Amino acid sequence: MNIYISNLSFDVNDSDLRELFEEYGEVSSAKVITDKFSGKSRGFGFVEMTNDEDGHRAIEELNQAEYDGKTINVSVAKPREDRPERKPYGGGDRGGNRGGYGGNRGGYSGNRGGYGGNRGGDRGGDRGGYNKY
Repeated sequence: MNIYISNLSFDVNDSDLRELFEEYGEVSSAKVITDKFSGKSRGFGFVEMTNDEDGHRAIEELNQAEYDGKTINVSVAKPREDRPERKPYGGGDRGGNRGGYGGNRGGYSGNRGGYGGNRGGDRGGDRGGYNKY
């Protein structure tokens, strides 16, 4: 049985999690999820218990229990296919009208101009040709 644990203290590691759940039965794996860049805990993890009965007992006993100074949430982990699909990086269309020639190109503040704001317009009078009168 796969168990999801959230609101973990950032100091809790894999072996701490394993020890906590071994009081209720055999643990086949225990993993605190970490940030892939910093390596620091993200405050949640998963425990795989060999026996479902032991897993349910652990959930019953540990849900809303205090562990390492925080009240942890413990529940049956939902399989990946049951969760809503996440689109990478905030999902789909990331920035207004991207088409055509002059449209708004999205990003931070609508127009992407560096200093003066608007990206185009007249940049300095007449550009060649012949003198107008």
